[in-house]
Amino acid sequence: MSILKRFAFYFGGFTIGIVLLFFFIGGSGASCEFDYSPNARVLKNIRNKDRKLSLKSIATLKENRLDTSFISLALKDGNVLFSKSNTSLDSCKIYQIEFPIAIESKIKLLYLTIENCDKIAILQEIEIKK
Repeated sequence: MSILKRFAFYFGGFTIGIVLLFFFIGGSGASCEFDYSPNARVLKNIRNKDRKLSLKSIATLKENRLDTSFISLALKDGNVLFSKSNTSLDSCKIYQIEFPIAIESKIKLLYLTIENCDKIAILQEIEIKK
């Protein structure tokens, strides 16, 4: 068998394999993002769930004239404070997320306390500190 036939068989099989791979994995929701750190995995887990806001967190948002886009940014680029989180609970783990924001041209820290359950993430409290 000549070298050209070998390459043709190899690339033919490789192409069929790639097509089958995309067919089987394409609809499964698998992603190739780099979510290897515990911080990134927790934030992605919370982002992919339905989110509810407590009345206390809604009042804090209105009081500081903020909207929910800051919450979305914090869940994308925030830092999970595992030392202040309660991850030993069985039902819903509680995480605290820190995110710097600019309010009235001053940098402040936004702290979100989120209760992460199986199918829903509840924003319990929002705290803004200097």
